[in-house]
Amino acid sequence: MGLGANVGDAAATLGAAVRALDASPGLTVRGVSRLYATRPVGVIDQPDFTNAVVALDASAGTDPADGALALLSRLKALERDFGRRRRRRWGPRELDLDLLIFGRARVRVERPPAARSLDARNEPSTAGHVLEVPHPAARDRLFVLAPLADVARWLVPPGWHETVETARRRRARIEGEDAVRPIAAWDPASADWQQPPRPVAD
Repeated sequence: MGLGANVGDAAATLGAAVRALDASPGLTVRGVSRLYATRPVGVIDQPDFTNAVVALDASAGTDPADGALALLSRLKALERDFGRRRRRRWGPRELDLDLLIFGRARVRVERPPAARSLDARNEPSTAGHVLEVPHPAARDRLFVLAPLADVARWLVPPGWHETVETARRRRARIEGEDAVRPIAAWDPASADWQQPPRPVAD
């Protein structure tokens, strides 16, 4: 899952969100990417974002669609707990949590109200009311691909036909390597970000 913020102390918010996820019943954090400073997309007259990706163990239940919706509902509740406010599409975020991949499942299902973003009313067509995983825009967003490559570099998500790392390199050639900048690394011992970020081994 992806995490992002650009309001207040974004790094502290994302660190607290990782700890909250790991403390949630039925969820276990298995990996945390480096922390990245990223240029905003869509609405550029706002501060840079801070982004990361977390690999979670979560129950898929008997039906992946139900499991994905249950997890997304928990993520949206956590956003609200962290003070997420309704704003314009692609605008500033106190905390943004996105379900990027859900195991090997491909899901496209209507979201119940609890699983909808606070900004759903600002989304075009059905974008804010339908859950689709893998996330349909992830392959074209370097701010997603760079941290995702930290935790799942050689994964080929369902329907992609390329690894996460291949997609990251493709987008880096388009957006430029400086569009995302690693600024810290997750330290499991302290459960917080530490600088400088460590390199990612091949």
